[in-house]
Amino acid sequence: MNVLEAIKGRHSARAFLNLSVDKKSITTILEVARFAPSGVNTQPWEVVVVQGNYIQQIGDAIIAAREAGTPENPDYHYYPTEWIEPYKSRRKACGLALYSSINITLQDKEKRKEAWYRNYYFFGAPIGLLFFLETKLEKGSWIDMGMFIQNVMLAARGIGLETCPQASLAEYPDIVRGIVGVSKEKALLCGMALGYEDQNHPINQYRTEREPVEKFTTFLG
Repeated sequence: MNVLEAIKGRHSARAFLNLSVDKKSITTILEVARFAPSGVNTQPWEVVVVQGNYIQQIGDAIIAAREAGTPENPDYHYYPTEWIEPYKSRRKACGLALYSSINITLQDKEKRKEAWYRNYYFFGAPIGLLFFLETKLEKGSWIDMGMFIQNVMLAARGIGLETCPQASLAEYPDIVRGIVGVSKEKALLCGMALGYEDQNHPINQYRTEREPVEKFTTFLG
């Protein structure tokens, strides 16, 4: 798989095979990802790898908070408070495609909630990654983190694994930090499911559309 194929073929896998991923594979991915660029070589990324009981604890705790009506307290706002076009339509299309792939209608709120709650268990993947950043760092480091996280996803594909980046796991950062023993001085950016994709599962069949280059690019000169 060349780089172009790896980028174009990447997608968010939401169902995984019951196959373990060894520490050597995870280390290989992170060894490659660390070559992401960062301003003045700050290398701001911090990663916590969770599996087994830690994944169970995180999922149970977040769902308990949601069921109790505890407000989310993310370290940052991922989405806008008010959706405008074209982002509003893209968001709607994404959600419809996702739930349609597993035959869940808009009216079936219980099944939608059940499907959503799988987020908090890393969609059943054997490995979960949590990405942290010092709160004292500025927006430039957040850009660096994005490039590092993309490297993780591409490196995973290079050794036959797939991923799903998950902003949902950052909805209750204090809960997650408490479970994994990370200081409040570290912002939780997102989580990521990592494992061997279940290629036959319906939820892994759908794909989101991408706009053509001419829609978002201006050539000058």
